[in-house]
Amino acid sequence: MTDLLARARAWAAEDPDPETRAELTALIAAGGSAELADRFDGTLEFGTAGLRGALGAGPNRMNRAVVIRAAAGLAAYLGPGGSVVVGYDARHKSADFARDTAAVMTGAGLRAYLLPRPLPTPVLAFAIRELGVAAGVMVTASHNPPQDNGYKVYLGDGSQIVPPADAEIAARIAAVGPLASVPLAEKGWEVLGEDVLAAYLERATGVLAPGSPRELATVYTPLHGVGLETLTAAFARAGFPAPVPVAEQAAPDPDFPTVAFPNPEEPGAMDLAFKTARDTAPDLVIANDPDADRCAVAVPDPDADAGWRMLRGDELGALLAAHLVGRGAAEPGQDVFAASIVSSSLLSKIAARAGLGYEDTLTGFKWIARVPGLRYGYEEALGYCVDPAGVRDKDGVTAALLVAEMAAQARQEGRTLADELDGLARVHGLHATDQLSVRVDDLAVITAAMARLRAHPPTELAGLTVTSAEDLREGAGGLPPTDGLRYHLAGEGVSAVRVVVRPSGTEPKVKCYLEVVLPPTADLAPARARAAALLAALKPALAEAAGL
Repeated sequence: MTDLLARARAWAAEDPDPETRAELTALIAAGGSAELADRFDGTLEFGTAGLRGALGAGPNRMNRAVVIRAAAGLAAYLGPGGSVVVGYDARHKSADFARDTAAVMTGAGLRAYLLPRPLPTPVLAFAIRELGVAAGVMVTASHNPPQDNGYKVYLGDGSQIVPPADAEIAARIAAVGPLASVPLAEKGWEVLGEDVLAAYLERATGVLAPGSPRELATVYTPLHGVGLETLTAAFARAGFPAPVPVAEQAAPDPDFPTVAFPNPEEPGAMDLAFKTARDTAPDLVIANDPDADRCAVAVPDPDADAGWRMLRGDELGALLAAHLVGRGAAEPGQDVFAASIVSSSLLSKIAARAGLGYEDTLTGFKWIARVPGLRYGYEEALGYCVDPAGVRDKDGVTAALLVAEMAAQARQEGRTLADELDGLARVHGLHATDQLSVRVDDLAVITAAMARLRAHPPTELAGLTVTSAEDLREGAGGLPPTDGLRYHLAGEGVSAVRVVVRPSGTEPKVKCYLEVVLPPTADLAPARARAAALLAALKPALAEAAGL
């Protein structure tokens, strides 16, 4: 306890933020040993997702001291003479963290550019290549809860860092001495003007085909994030009618007051959007997550409780791919489609039928964006890269534009996106996906679940035989090693069943990704019912096998 208090007092003495310094001083005075121990039990790990964690004082939290050290480590990795562009969202402390990063970079002899205000992550990813800088930093925690913030690092190719760069930067961060030894410039960085956003918008609207239909009514929610201004400007520039915003969620608000979690996939997050849609009867509902790198879409469905049905990420991923193929926007024999190993296998079949290359990658756009010859990539967690030459990351704004074009074209032809999905199922078979996601308070639960599955791999799940079990730590299928397990199952009348289990890289969750593939059929209703029943049965069977 004496050592803990000494470390806490030393941290407080050099903390540059009066708020966190006062918070830590109060904890020391109150003798809050458990809370102090949590804050000082190690440090936030810098990895391929950069940094992400709860705000607060101490090395195991997101705060100005941690960010200054991270920026100093990154600056040391890059070396003087280069340049860095820094963006930020509207979360608590995001602007402070961004300015501190610019000050550290300038003090280290790099040229620093700061985006003019809180803007979507894809604008930052675009700016890296547009400005020709050596690296980019985005201060965001994406769709995490309000108490979190994060620090995402890109290198000069516009892609997020991957090994070994993450470990090399982490080593540089660990080597940073006392905070007072880090030079912090008081000025010298450049705050960019509106031209960087204008250039992004010009590039974004270029994803659309000239003269394509633009008649479409939409409702849009940024979920209290930074997407509204950029998305509505993109829609206006493209010639689409202005989306009707969800008024209660339109303005950036770091407390995210109307949602439990600011993620369109979470239960209840879309309730206000559906209410607005019932009042205005649009063709589509579109949502971004708070930093607008993800895109969610809902379609009218009279059988759904809210009158609207959220498309699964895999459904939208397949629709966008088919739309690009149908438009002739992908070159057979040259262009490549890609998806992560937790996404539906349907994309590989769309690519094969169109004569396009296809690659599986590990989870995350840091891997998808690096696929040679990439024309389009997606993963099931609502991330879509429809213009890799402009933004080598998921981009919720360009994805929304392409969805709107696709839906407007279908509308002009008297069809719906649901009809388009039916067409894909009749050609390629029904690909139904779902997810079992278990949030935990103790990370040891995740470790135990993965260990149990490795020690006692299931031989059957929900009446289906497990025909193969792969430990992805061993680099299965030529992929880099990762903490995950993949099972292939077989059953009568089923084309394929796949299960992937992995710890979340950004949240305290175990995630289990399920896919059931049934043969092509003209009668889709019973096929959908059977696939839904199989997916529903797999969830408890898998939870039992993992001890969750």
